Amino acid sequence: MPSRERRRGGSDNTARRLLRILLPLLLLALGAPRLAVAAVPASASAPAAPTAAEQPRIGVLTMGPGDIFWERFGHDSIVVADPAWNEPTSYNFGFFDLNETGFIRRFIEGRMQYMLVALPLSEDLDYYRRVGRGVRLQWLDLTPAQARALATALAENARPENARYHYDYFTSNCTTKVRDALDRALDGRLRRQTENRSTGDSYRSESLRLAAPAPWLWVGFDIALGPSNDRALTRWQQDFLPRRLADDLRQIRLDDGRPLVMQEVELLPQRLAAEPEDGSVPLWPWLLAGVALALLVGNAGTRSTRPLAALAAGFWLLCGVLGLVLALAWGFTEHRALWANRNLLLLDPLCLLLLPGALALLRGRQPSARFRFLLLAVTVLAALACLPLWLQVYPQRNGHWIALLLPLHAALAWRWGRSTAAAT
Repeated sequence: MPSRERRRGGSDNTARRLLRILLPLLLLALGAPRLAVAAVPASASAPAAPTAAEQPRIGVLTMGPGDIFWERFGHDSIVVADPAWNEPTSYNFGFFDLNETGFIRRFIEGRMQYMLVALPLSEDLDYYRRVGRGVRLQWLDLTPAQARALATALAENARPENARYHYDYFTSNCTTKVRDALDRALDGRLRRQTENRSTGDSYRSESLRLAAPAPWLWVGFDIALGPSNDRALTRWQQDFLPRRLADDLRQIRLDDGRPLVMQEVELLPQRLAAEPEDGSVPLWPWLLAGVALALLVGNAGTRSTRPLAALAAGFWLLCGVLGLVLALAWGFTEHRALWANRNLLLLDPLCLLLLPGALALLRGRQPSARFRFLLLAVTVLAALACLPLWLQVYPQRNGHWIALLLPLHAALAWRWGRSTAAAT
């Protein structure tokens, strides 16, 4: 889950600044829905575990969305307020270190490592106060034994030798770590009360909903996410999002019927835009746009051949490059959210082989017979993308992309497949 950016004051060199610029571009190309650029604060260290005589208080911080794209999903952490400490400690699972050896390689391969960092609550809140992101604190009604056990486990987990964990965008992120730690403290109560409920939302619908304020991010997610992200989630799975987890904590009941959340406090107001509520994608605008583009291509006059060839070259280049990235991510990385992506049938790497034919048309020449065959092959493969829509297992909700791109592929094949055949 995306967390805020942290820097050591004045210590970033030119290479690190360059990495901070390039990493978001790599992330979008890999279709990853979340990024947290962070260096461990020099002041952060795990406090000593409380003694048996002390009764710490446990809370959950939930941070609202931010303006930066990796902050769209919000964030959270666990707060431990112990009488023996000067101020509460925030256990934040959203850190990684850009300086560690092999970070870029592991990032590209999908083997990222995040870490848990314990830091004073006031320091954790300072960033959100400055940028206008809201923060709510939910104090939990845990028994003294549960609170002590959780505080001790977090302190041990925050030790440098234990702090790192393998990061996954949906199943092992900053929020699922908070969820799992609370569930262990509650002897599985959180999971038992959430795993049999569902709102019908999916990883895709939740990602698109939260990415909606940034259209380029929305498009990147929707193209890159494969069919595994379209299954309906249980509330337990949906608690990979901070706000969903906060909502579910309010619903948890203890053995005697008391609510788990005994008190909720707004520490900071949300001065930025709140989370969008709707992530649905209507089909008809996409179909209308696809048919309109196909009609323009099919009815373009002979004088428009060169401008149309230039536009087609750009379209094929974009399709080919995106398809190549999706194919490489599926075949050579551990980014499981991108695997088996059926948009590969629409964004076909074969489109790159159409570029010589487009170049020939720009020069006023007839492309080779292979060009006609490739046009037909690309169109047939795009049409095959329709078949999995009726699958009951692992359907991919990409009907809007089919409605937009299939008519355009077909129109280009009709336009130049026919003229090339006549010239031959």
